[in-house]
Amino acid sequence: MSDQLHPGYEPESPCHYRRALEVVSSKWTVLVFYELEKGSKRYSELRKQIEGVTKKMLTQTLRQLERDGLVRRTVYPTVPPTVDYALTPLGLTLIEPMRMLHRWTEAHYDSVLQSRRAYDNEPAPEDAAEPDLAAEPD
Repeated sequence: MSDQLHPGYEPESPCHYRRALEVVSSKWTVLVFYELEKGSKRYSELRKQIEGVTKKMLTQTLRQLERDGLVRRTVYPTVPPTVDYALTPLGLTLIEPMRMLHRWTEAHYDSVLQSRRAYDNEPAPEDAAEPDLAAEPD
């Protein structure tokens, strides 16, 4: 069932872990968090600091994080309006798990790259567990 008041509404996953991964698995989410960990930022500051992010992706990411209660958007009554973004108390609780992932990446990503190179340079395995979809049925 869709929610006409909230376009793009998706029913919540029955699995909390899956939903948590949906929230934090975007590379843009992680990069926004790294920037907002330093303090509140204006949209233009985020855009400059997050290399490669498009306006559309940054806007979508910030809206989703605001919807999830992880980021607070504050509009100041100036001309033109000034808007800044900051992590909420709930958002701050994700900083340490993200730091742990960052530490793991620093410690182990060279091994991941080495494994990928080794795998990519090996001849394709003749794995009987994977069916040959092109084979004729008996």
